Parts: sequence; C-alpha cells; structure tokens
Amino acid sequence: MRSVDASAGDVFSEFASLTLGSGAAAMVLCNTDTHPEAHRIVGGIARAATQHNTLCVGGLDRMTTDTHGLLVAGLDLAAEAWEDAKNEFDWSNGMDWYIAHQVSKVHTTMMADRLGIDSAKLPITFPHYGNIGPAAVPITLATSQHNIKKGERVLCMGIGSGLNVSFTEILW
Repeated sequence: MRSVDASAGDVFSEFASLTLGSGAAAMVLCNTDTHPEAHRIVGGIARAATQHNTLCVGGLDRMTTDTHGLLVAGLDLAAEAWEDAKNEFDWSNGMDWYIAHQVSKVHTTMMADRLGIDSAKLPITFPHYGNIGPAAVPITLATSQHNIKKGERVLCMGIGSGLNVSFTEILW
C-alpha cells in the first residue's frame, strides 16, 4: 500500500488487514462429576467451504481480502450450518444469548437478519475493541458473562476466512 503505484483498488483489497486487532483467550474444560456447577457444552456444528480459500489470503508482506465475497460466502455458509443444526438442536426457537464473531456493524447486522436472530440478545464489542478476529467470541463472552444467568442458553458463533463456520451451545 506504500507503493507510489498503489491504486484505490489495492488499498480496498488490503483494508481488512488494517482493521484486525489482537486478543487471546483460554478456556478450562472439566468433568461435570468434579464440577457439577460448571457451564456445560451442549454441542455444536462446524462447516467448511474451502472452495472460498482465495477470498482472504495473507502472507508475511501483505494480506488481501475480497470483503464482499467473504461476507456473502460467510453468510451463506452460516445459513447452511444453521439449517443443518435444526435436526439436532433447538436454536431456531431462540437462544438466550448469541455471542458472535464480529467484524463490523454491517456484518453483524446482516448475520442476525439472515439467521433470524434477535439483535437484543446479541451483545456487540466491535465498537469498543474493533475487529479482533477470532478472539471476538471469547472476549465478547467474557464482557457479557455478568449478564448471563444460570440455566440460560448461549450460542457461540464463529465465521472464519478459510471459509469455516462453527456454532457451539453452552448451558450457563
């Protein structure tokens, strides 16, 4: 992007790399026999659409992203996973909380609309932390945990640039 020959298209294709922050998280898993009061992982679903592996490409010197293509393909894959999960999970009848990977207001709103998620149950952190990549799910969960009550259902939702989607339900 520092090249004198850089075009507006070059800047746009690399813009997503400028929005990435950093973060880290850890989770401790244990046996419910030892800790019956612990939150429980109910189950989840993961899907991949690796034919989209060129929508976001990174290396040591640069990262380019087809932001629109990634948005559309990510929403399509999320909708497919959501539909596939209907056979085993009861997510479409409503969760208490949706903790999502968040890139921006546009992406988060479009995901909620596409999946029929009540945005009042979808805490957002990108206005404060920005796009922190895959750390958005655990950081949003950590910043929201004081609002989540015992027995409530929480759906953690990730969409990755590979293209991958993963949803995991936690009983709080």
